[in-house]
Amino acid sequence: MIKKAMILAAGFGKRIHPLTLKCPKPLLSIGKETLLSNTLKFLELSKIEDVVINVHYLREQIINYIKKINFNLNIKIVEEESEILDTGGGILNAIQYFSNSPFLIVNPDTIWHSNYLKEMRLMEKLFFENKKNMCSLLIVKKEKSFDKSFKGDFNLKNNLIKRNEGDNLNYIYTGMQIIKPQVFSGVDLKVFSINKIWNKLIETNELYGVESNNNFLHVSTLDVYKNLLEKFKR
Repeated sequence: MIKKAMILAAGFGKRIHPLTLKCPKPLLSIGKETLLSNTLKFLELSKIEDVVINVHYLREQIINYIKKINFNLNIKIVEEESEILDTGGGILNAIQYFSNSPFLIVNPDTIWHSNYLKEMRLMEKLFFENKKNMCSLLIVKKEKSFDKSFKGDFNLKNNLIKRNEGDNLNYIYTGMQIIKPQVFSGVDLKVFSINKIWNKLIETNELYGVESNNNFLHVSTLDVYKNLLEKFKR
């Protein structure tokens, strides 16, 4: 069972302006939680023990927030001080904290809940059963997304992620993946998207996918956020 996870919390949240001009996106409220506390509580529920959180934009607010609230987790904050490193660069910058063991990566933009536990366990099972599996993504069909503007990220065939140009891409990334640190071997870039790693793994048939059956609630834009707030008031 995976015991270590990373939360990507460095972004600017530009599509949520003006709310994120003074508040980092992970600290936006949803129901009685913030996006970040909801994610951390999900990781507690998942029996994760160690969590790395990368921060950049308005990072002092996130650091102080973590200090004030007690979570049943060992939390390490990794600051991207001079520049934001994007998703891939942010993970690579923190890779030392995961030794050579596979770990979980989650985006706090998604509203995680207990129904995702079974899917996470399935991801783990399939990941460790298949030695060729270098990275596994939890993906969901576009029609199950609360935000209907997503055009699609991938297709799924025989548990393998595909992304051919011109294809109608039916699946979107939920914001959860299991990855082996080895996939970053030989990468000499500092700032780069995780898509660079995914695309390389797609070419070698080493990027796998697990389909989620949960309705996908994700804070993507200001309008979507406002609509989700209304949904959680009911």
